[in-house]
Amino acid sequence: MSDFQDFLTRECVHVAVGEFKPGKFEEAQKLYEEAVSTYRGMFKAYLLRDPDSDHGLSVIFWDSIEDMKANQGETHQNILKKMAPLFTQLPQVGMYEVVCQIDGGFNP
Repeated sequence: MSDFQDFLTRECVHVAVGEFKPGKFEEAQKLYEEAVSTYRGMFKAYLLRDPDSDHGLSVIFWDSIEDMKANQGETHQNILKKMAPLFTQLPQVGMYEVVCQIDGGFNP
């Protein structure tokens, strides 16, 4: 069974959840887009916003952990430093492995 598992690859997902200071979401969105525009490799990034607040959620699907780590260089870190003062507190960040994917034909 382990030989079969060696051939399987699973995407990883980087998730960050936070709240921005009032009126700072748009500035943070521009920095987010700037950061994501520097990424290379296979990924899909989403920035979500609660329509009634300045709560935000970043979800980035990576083809591999190696791709994710390769995109966390100096440029990425500098953009995050610019973004940090826009939060009410530092966001909660986690990394997850995709273990199940069900495609219902929805393509946002």
